[in-house]
Amino acid sequence: MSFRAQILGAAAGGGLPQWNCGCENCNLARSGLIPSQTQSSLAVSANGRSWAILNASPDIRLQLADTPALHPTDLRELPLTSVLVTNGDIDHVAGLLTLREMQPFTLFATAGIHDVLSDNPMFDALNADVVKRSTIALDTPFELAAELTATLFAVPGKVPLYLEGETVQTDLLGDQTVGVALQAGQTQAYYIPGCAVLNDDLRNRLEGADMVFFDGTLWQDDEMVLAGLGKKTGKRMGHMSMSGPDGSIEAFVGMDIARKIYVHMNNTNPVLRPGSAEKAQAEAAGWIIGQDGMEITT
Repeated sequence: MSFRAQILGAAAGGGLPQWNCGCENCNLARSGLIPSQTQSSLAVSANGRSWAILNASPDIRLQLADTPALHPTDLRELPLTSVLVTNGDIDHVAGLLTLREMQPFTLFATAGIHDVLSDNPMFDALNADVVKRSTIALDTPFELAAELTATLFAVPGKVPLYLEGETVQTDLLGDQTVGVALQAGQTQAYYIPGCAVLNDDLRNRLEGADMVFFDGTLWQDDEMVLAGLGKKTGKRMGHMSMSGPDGSIEAFVGMDIARKIYVHMNNTNPVLRPGSAEKAQAEAAGWIIGQDGMEITT
């Protein structure tokens, strides 16, 4: 058995380049001087024949077209078994509308995330007679695909932007923001595209992992503010930064993790520029900067 994880999209919401952004990274990507990246999604398999997709980004049609392992094998057959969404963010659920073509698969999510989808009648385009919606309780193992077991667990985060009220808790623990533990044979992998803080419970859970795909949204907490692109810090958006004393690079120091891969990177993040000092610093700390099409195997 060989666990395979392929990054379908390495960027955060908006992708790189973001359609309405003229920042340095976006202009470089438009010019072909740095690689473009689509929005956050990961494909996983324990045998190369049965696949699951973690988060259905708005770019999923292009991502599937660029991934031969997920191409149709007959007129209406393909090796996609299931789709799992880790929160209700638009960049993680909008792609479900592309998957409405009467194709059978199982849609996994927590009760809280399924409620968000059910409250929007547009998602009824996923015919319930064809796409089974399966509600998963936290900390309860289930079969995600053939020979691949998954377990969902609470990760500090917040509700989607469109559900925010006057008061926003950015480190909320519940079933609205989850991570995914993946077990294939002796391989233990984790997918956590959104995380506000690495608390003790999460640190203990990840210890000894073969690979961790982790939230790499911003390089520094006030990155978007300094760039003149917004008023929110990373903490306000429910994301750890990479750098700084409260950042993920420092938080993971000393942990026994074989491979650490950053995903869900904002278009402003300088690690997306090959040759940048920030990318070199992250790699020196043992991190891999995820890119579209990158495959990690055991």
